[in-house]
Amino acid sequence: MAAKFIEALKAPKPDPKPLYELDKYLTLRTYINGYSQTDDDIELWKAVRQHKVAIGLVKQGNKVVPNLARWFTFIEETAHPTIDVPIRSKEGASDGSNFEIGLPDTEKGVVTRFPPEPSGYLHVGHMKAALLNDYFAHKKYNGKMFLRFDDTNPTKEKQEYQDSIVKDLELMAIKPDAVTYTSDYFQLLHDKCKEMIQLGLAYADNTPQEQLRAERMERIESAHRNDSIEDSLAHFKEMELGSEEGTKWYIRAKIDMSSVNGRMRDPVIYRCNPEPHHRTGSTWKMYPTYDFACPIVDSEEGITHALRTTEYNDANEQYQWILKSLNMRKVHNWNFARMDFIKTFLSKRKLTKVVDTGKVWGWDDPRMPTVRGVRRRGMTVPALQEYIIKQGPSKNITLQDWNSFWATNKKYIDPTAARYTAVESTNKVVCNVTGAPEAPRTEEKDVHAKNAELGKKKVVFSKRIILDQADAQSFEDNEEITLMNWGNAIVKKKSYSLNPLQLLKSADQKTITELELELHLQGDVKKTAKKVTWLSEDQELIPLTMYEFDYLITKDKMEEEDSLESCLNPVTEIKTEALADCNVAGLKENDIVQFDRKGFYRIDKPFQHGQSVVAFQIPTGKNK
Repeated sequence: MAAKFIEALKAPKPDPKPLYELDKYLTLRTYINGYSQTDDDIELWKAVRQHKVAIGLVKQGNKVVPNLARWFTFIEETAHPTIDVPIRSKEGASDGSNFEIGLPDTEKGVVTRFPPEPSGYLHVGHMKAALLNDYFAHKKYNGKMFLRFDDTNPTKEKQEYQDSIVKDLELMAIKPDAVTYTSDYFQLLHDKCKEMIQLGLAYADNTPQEQLRAERMERIESAHRNDSIEDSLAHFKEMELGSEEGTKWYIRAKIDMSSVNGRMRDPVIYRCNPEPHHRTGSTWKMYPTYDFACPIVDSEEGITHALRTTEYNDANEQYQWILKSLNMRKVHNWNFARMDFIKTFLSKRKLTKVVDTGKVWGWDDPRMPTVRGVRRRGMTVPALQEYIIKQGPSKNITLQDWNSFWATNKKYIDPTAARYTAVESTNKVVCNVTGAPEAPRTEEKDVHAKNAELGKKKVVFSKRIILDQADAQSFEDNEEITLMNWGNAIVKKKSYSLNPLQLLKSADQKTITELELELHLQGDVKKTAKKVTWLSEDQELIPLTMYEFDYLITKDKMEEEDSLESCLNPVTEIKTEALADCNVAGLKENDIVQFDRKGFYRIDKPFQHGQSVVAFQIPTGKNK
């Protein structure tokens, strides 16, 4: 069906007839096919957007093509990641669904790469690098993007982390055109390092690390800087063998020890490490540094533009020096600001520590700033992509607020999150409702008042219902309240706990155990101050464990001198036991729902007899 309309909209002469037919077809439909968004919706949306007559009619909204306008707006607001997200300039004007960053030589083709080290799980800082490289390669310039594992440090790297990175990119809907490994180029890198020694552009050094650091800071040349090429090659050979002598040496590029750029002061480019590599085993005993391997492999693989964060600003000069010295194909550098958030740390060492010490449940804990963590907490792929792309390739480093991150997500989940009801189990209040049906009655209600396509749910009405203790405590005697999805009722009587410890408390401090309510369905729901959720006891009430999470640390920004332990938040989770309506038994893992008056939740564990549903609250960007 979508293909038919797309073909009609692409006709040489703009014709409004297909639009009226499409409007009629969409009368009772949220999507062009079935009950979820597909590529057909995206392609048809694009066709409508590019059709001059269609856009004119859509802008008139309900006047001419109300169903088409509704569908077009909905798809636009819940856009699939393959649609370019409009980025606005500082003046607020849209630049036509994309933005320019002045990449040179794009007419010759664009190939980018995302080169993570497999030494941990991807976090929010990596997300921006991955998504921007994907955006400019695939969406902006119709080029290619490679995933390359920078596996040059066998001490830190694991197959587990490598596999997790592949999965994390899938969670972000990123599909690289190729997956490569720096380890595939170990022979080339070895040969290039040897070539630099032979050209007099590198030398072997065994200066102790602390002394090396001090000499580079003070711009003092190493005692070995002017050793003969033959001596450096001999030490290089010992490094190849991984001998005891070889482990004492490393190779440094011979650049400029007087440079104002510290990266140019004879950086280390190769180290000896006899530890087995997770891919190449014991084949190699020496490994290149990232700064040496990156430009060489970029050039060899055909990368045209190396997009990376501003922490590599000083490294660009070294990057280009290596390519020029080895007479290799040029690669353009472009740097953008990393993405930092308040009350968040992204150090792999610190993240590993909170995992290993049990402060969190694992790398996918919803409190963790990892791809898996934010996805498990309820972040959707389209919202994640929109948020990061909207940050753009700015070079200005700013501390992001999580509120705007989660507010972006709310736009996507609100239209499609089914609504259910939950009542807290602790001190729940049993209510006897006068005027309710003598026998329990079940009605079918829309699971989402504004999206009938999501289907129906069962709502049970009966004489015995339960309420939250907090709601009951707020009621005044004879006050008229609204029972949501039912109607008004009048509070007739309150019964309190007979616990001796509570007898001396005032009425507003005692636990309410029962209420007497009298239905008043002719009452005006617009005039009541309190509209409360409730559940009939005459249904299978589903046990529900609801989690709300806080930041892992208390400081907005950790400084270098801060210890992790001194900044950790002592309480980062609040667990609430509740009872949910019978419909919740059918929810699946990863479903996103809203429990009325309690917020949006992602289902982490579905219902199993004897085990509660586990749900994680999804932030919506509102400060409490």
